[in-house]
Amino acid sequence: MHSLQDHWRLLLAMGIIIVGLGILAILSPLVAGLSATVALGALLIIGAVVHAAHVFTVQGWKGRTAQAVLAVVYLLAGLALVGNPAAGLATLTVLLVAFFFVDGLIEVYGGLKLRPETNWQWMVASGAISIVLAGLIWVTLPFAIVWVVGLLFGINLLTTGISMIEIAFGGRSASKEGRAPAGEPRGA
Repeated sequence: MHSLQDHWRLLLAMGIIIVGLGILAILSPLVAGLSATVALGALLIIGAVVHAAHVFTVQGWKGRTAQAVLAVVYLLAGLALVGNPAAGLATLTVLLVAFFFVDGLIEVYGGLKLRPETNWQWMVASGAISIVLAGLIWVTLPFAIVWVVGLLFGINLLTTGISMIEIAFGGRSASKEGRAPAGEPRGA
């Protein structure tokens, strides 16, 4: 069984990368927000192509009509986001409220499940911050849409990366001390 003791370096590296991405988003929130909008639009356009390809490759299937409708919906949504990133950013702001709230709940739950691992509190704190960020976005609507998505997404990345780094350091400490992580018997 692979444990945090064995792979703490990988978690540390991933945490450092996520912290770096968070810092970039914080330093340029408008670029981060508009980039996320355009990237999502591009993914939706790719999804439209996949749905359309399915329509034309599966003859006689009863679900072809639904696939064709989905192809059109994906294409229109993708073109709207790519064609007007500012309007798309407003829509993403509302979606980000839901994302941060759900992300926060999951991180709090996951952090509580990590107890008594070293530094489990960092994951809980990261989740709590995500929930607070969801509330901050909600109360600023419709103001500050242009910068709030990129900034808050950057903060979320930053706190997630920090929690990963702290948990990795806990795994490193356990590895140095030769103790089994919580939930694993010694010698396992």
